[in-house]
Amino acid sequence: MKNEYTYDRTCVYQNRYHIVWCVMYRRKVLRPEISNRLYELVQTIAKEKGFDIIECETYDCDHVSCIVSAPPKLSVTQIVKYIKGISGKIILKEYPEIVPLLWNNQMWNNSYFCETLGTVSDEAVNKYIEKQKKCQH
Repeated sequence: MKNEYTYDRTCVYQNRYHIVWCVMYRRKVLRPEISNRLYELVQTIAKEKGFDIIECETYDCDHVSCIVSAPPKLSVTQIVKYIKGISGKIILKEYPEIVPLLWNNQMWNNSYFCETLGTVSDEAVNKYIEKQKKCQH
């Protein structure tokens, strides 16, 4: 992963998130063909909605892990809704054989895991803040 900043019209940022979500009931439906299609969909969704997918993988045929870079105007909740909502509908439509394995025509579990991926340590931020305080006195 590169430590590069993104320059936008009104800000400079480096917001990266590790997001993980699961298939409903952890059903093992993400066989290679479906996983490959999911990767395509996730990239397309990201491009259309204004964020980037740095990495995306499926594991144990039942959950997905992505590293996402997004501008500050997009919340993690919005990003997850875009990815899960759009990809789930398309996957279920294109692969109807997995529908009976899931509940209520729902591809993804409602929850997700998210963590931020930083390039600056807490210690470095604290040093910066302390330095700023000294400059004000």
